[in-house]
Amino acid sequence: MTIPAITSTSNETLSAALDRAINNKTKPLGSLGMLEALAKQIGLVQNSTALSITEPAILVFAGDHGVVAEGISAYPQDVTWQMVENFLAQGAAINVFAKQNQCALHVIDAGVNHEFGPRDGLLNRKVAPGTRNFAQEPAMTAQQCATALEHGMALAAGLPGNVVGFGEMGIGNTTAAAALMHKLTSLPVAQCVGAGTGLSSEGILHKQRVIEAAVEKHASVTAPLDVLATFGGFEIAMMAGAMLKAAERRKVLLIDGFIVTSALLAAAKLQPNILDYCVFAHCSDESGHRRMLDYLGARPLLQLGLRLGEGTGGALALPLLHAAVNFVNQMATFESAQVSEKSE
Repeated sequence: MTIPAITSTSNETLSAALDRAINNKTKPLGSLGMLEALAKQIGLVQNSTALSITEPAILVFAGDHGVVAEGISAYPQDVTWQMVENFLAQGAAINVFAKQNQCALHVIDAGVNHEFGPRDGLLNRKVAPGTRNFAQEPAMTAQQCATALEHGMALAAGLPGNVVGFGEMGIGNTTAAAALMHKLTSLPVAQCVGAGTGLSSEGILHKQRVIEAAVEKHASVTAPLDVLATFGGFEIAMMAGAMLKAAERRKVLLIDGFIVTSALLAAAKLQPNILDYCVFAHCSDESGHRRMLDYLGARPLLQLGLRLGEGTGGALALPLLHAAVNFVNQMATFESAQVSEKSE
């Protein structure tokens, strides 16, 4: 397996040209705030001052987790496949928000513990029917992790358009994400663990203890790919692969919440330049996400108290990307509008 090589978007000449284009619009300097930084980032990713958003898509990866055997979730594992059925029936929040924002939605079975059979709208990339219980043994073999990464890369490579959002579904995946966060950031487990689908304070403490014991059991695991294989999920690894390939193709990456950001953490350990391509849609209410974002130096666009996953935050942030592109392309300049600029 070859990890995609990702180049930095840094370009002093283009950066200066984008600054001129943004600052010459009929507005006080800096008055569009984060939209200005977003427009500049999109321009650097696209290597152009002629910004565009074409055929945006969200990939939702679903997978099950063996660690649910440790009683770390408020919901049974069957909810994973039931929610996949809900996606296919157009009944989930991500279906509503993607449709509202004219965004293509692709649902991928990365490793659900259920046989769907051939289904319209479902991409079968199942590595196995769920990971193993990482409290007892590594979640994946090295080959399974590599296969998941490769599937993700291939999916991203086959996408049209220049904006890709990421979402997930998998009962138990906040436990996997918290373990990855701890291993990849060295933050204490207690700062990484949250309520997930709605655990009580006692449930959160139990989740923390399960992760701490697993981390101790696998203490020798330190390399990013080994960490991903030991503690991750098929949907998380597949997302990481898709992110790496999408960034290699110079697409804008729309990053959702806690689990999606854990996949990005792994990807960024492999290719740090990937962060140049990431737009962080929101800061979720899942405990630990803010710390994850701070670790990455990320500035999220929204803070709506979301903790649903599915890529919902990405879909909701998409209109802001359109706004950033549109003001650069469509706003008048001081010269064209014959508006006086600020006097020196």
